[in-house]
Amino acid sequence: MTTPRRALIVVDVQNEYFDADRPLAVAYPPRDESLKRVLAAMDAAQESGVPIVTVAHVWPEEAPVFAEGSEGARLHPDVAARSEAVATHVVKQRSSVLTSEGLPEWLRENAIDTLTLVGYMTNNCVLASAAAAEPEGLAVEVLSDATGAIHLSNAAGSVSAQQVHETLMVLLHSNWAAVAGTDTWIDAVADGRPLEKSDLGSSAVQGRAEH
Repeated sequence: MTTPRRALIVVDVQNEYFDADRPLAVAYPPRDESLKRVLAAMDAAQESGVPIVTVAHVWPEEAPVFAEGSEGARLHPDVAARSEAVATHVVKQRSSVLTSEGLPEWLRENAIDTLTLVGYMTNNCVLASAAAAEPEGLAVEVLSDATGAIHLSNAAGSVSAQQVHETLMVLLHSNWAAVAGTDTWIDAVADGRPLEKSDLGSSAVQGRAEH
């Protein structure tokens, strides 16, 4: 068994997601609970020597969300307070963290082979980052209780944040990522082992049997 060379990627844990009056307020898991798990993962990573990368989504000043210089674009204070433990901070304007300026180079320079994703949102940046990692040959871990989704409704239908999140966790675990809770990940880091991951074939067989 090869010990993963992990980096904990803290994706867009910004104030925009914590304002209950804003449309992007994370709804499931409850944002305050998922934040606690993000912070627990950061503290465990620091203790275990896993490098931490914080990512912020920032758009131009006139943007309706994540506007440069706005309060909403700032990292959550509890994440910002851990800045001394952060190996590097990057900024992006697209969904995947791998579009962040300088991050792909930093990953190569530090021989990172596994991205552990925490943060927001499950239905956008976490999903896009996991998919984008596949052609780069990077393994992905997603901490299910340290990520979160929003309610969605459009011409294609309407789904609750819980439906979105739980469905995407199953989808990710079937192909693009090893999905687990934060405590399970912390134990795996301490043991120097990868998280267990399913695959599309096994998930399809089990899904057919159950449905």
